[in-house]
Amino acid sequence: MRLSRRVGDAAELRKNLKPLLEKRRRARINESLSQLKGLVLPLLGAETSRSSKLEKADILEMTVRFLQEQPATLYTTAAPGPLDSYLEGYRACLARLARVLPAYSVLEPAVSAGLLEHLRQRTVSGDPPSLTPPPAPAPAPSPPVPPPGSPGLWRPW
Repeated sequence: MRLSRRVGDAAELRKNLKPLLEKRRRARINESLSQLKGLVLPLLGAETSRSSKLEKADILEMTVRFLQEQPATLYTTAAPGPLDSYLEGYRACLARLARVLPAYSVLEPAVSAGLLEHLRQRTVSGDPPSLTPPPAPAPAPSPPVPPPGSPGLWRPW
């Protein structure tokens, strides 16, 4: 009895929520179209007073036409090289660090400022950073193996 009631409640809830969700979806679409109209009309030189009651399809067609008229070079960018990508990531990390260090007071202010300055100098120094990873540390020496026949490690028990 309880299971069938829960299923019925869920179906009823979906039935009641569907119009509300559809209303919100349409509101989002209309808001985006309104923003698109505000962006595209000035670029096309159209009068906003005359174009205040454009249909949605007109706004989309004008946007498509505008984008097709733009030079293709505006939209196609070459993939950045490994060095550019590395520097971009380094700078983004540095910017984030510059926001986080003072906010959380992890280090003393003088130490934090010195660290940030050192890292900033690394980005402006003419030397590109090495793209090869630093060498792995040498493995720790293993303890000496006792010769065969020796009692080995002394244990008090």
